[in-house]
Amino acid sequence: MPEIRIDPLSGLRALVATESGEQRGGELTVAPRAPVDPARDPLAEGHEDRTGAELYALRPGGGAPDTPGWTVRVVSDPQAALRPGAPEPPADGRPELYRALAARGAGELIVNGPQPVSSLAELSVEQLQAAVEVWRERMRVHAGAAYLHLGVDEGVAAGAPQHTHARLRALDFVPAVAARERERFGAYATRTMGGDLLEDLLQEEVRRRERIVAIDGEAVLWCPYASRHEFALTLAPRRRRERFEDDGPTGAALLHDAVTRLKRRFGESPPLSLWIRTAPRDAERFCWRIDIVPRLTPDAGLQLATGLRRNSVAPERAAAELRDA
Repeated sequence: MPEIRIDPLSGLRALVATESGEQRGGELTVAPRAPVDPARDPLAEGHEDRTGAELYALRPGGGAPDTPGWTVRVVSDPQAALRPGAPEPPADGRPELYRALAARGAGELIVNGPQPVSSLAELSVEQLQAAVEVWRERMRVHAGAAYLHLGVDEGVAAGAPQHTHARLRALDFVPAVAARERERFGAYATRTMGGDLLEDLLQEEVRRRERIVAIDGEAVLWCPYASRHEFALTLAPRRRRERFEDDGPTGAALLHDAVTRLKRRFGESPPLSLWIRTAPRDAERFCWRIDIVPRLTPDAGLQLATGLRRNSVAPERAAAELRDA
């Protein structure tokens, strides 16, 4: 029978089809990606003059900014539309119903490697580990922000059919979704006299094993109980750490394993979005995690109108298939 499942972390609901006849997982396919054209790739090594100003780079052999020889490179992101000193928008006689705030913040584009590839799965595990360390380093630079969003989009369906890169947004407000999770973490700690919501959830997932995909020395990878997307994955550290930007494990090796398993399952890297959920400002209890969402099916009117999304592949089945991948 189909059922409505409630995500313990966010409180969001998902309509999960649990009968084999209602699961369309076998019909889900991924079209081959067009290769990145090195000559037209603005993020490839040797094309440093085609990007915004270089803010940071790993250069094992040294060298000047905006020159070849880097392994991970950070540049200003013209698409961010956020500025540290952005002015307040003029009122222009607008009533209180039509509020507008200054678009304050910062935006950076992090090129995950010099290779002209479109997926994290095409990088070596060592290259991805280097990129993730730079993600963390740049998040530290903006540690004073109310909220930090570090995300990767891959594939046409995710709006990024090009060289693999991450985008960092430093916001001066906490988005509603993150604020809601902050409240749920705090309420759970109060209700359980100090318990940690994600840590306790992780212990239960490991005990049950039915949705666990992989575990290594740093992190755990699983398909969430109330997955709102087919073959969605979550990665979290084995021991609670509030902020991804703090010292400690990054889970980069398991992240590489996750995107590689998805590629093996579908025969091609699926379009996907992934992001790091780190502790927002004023969070008394929290634990960072990485959510990985393959973009296999479009949102329908039900999702757009109500926020309720239908997942046609039960997380237990998705986890089993990814374990076998």
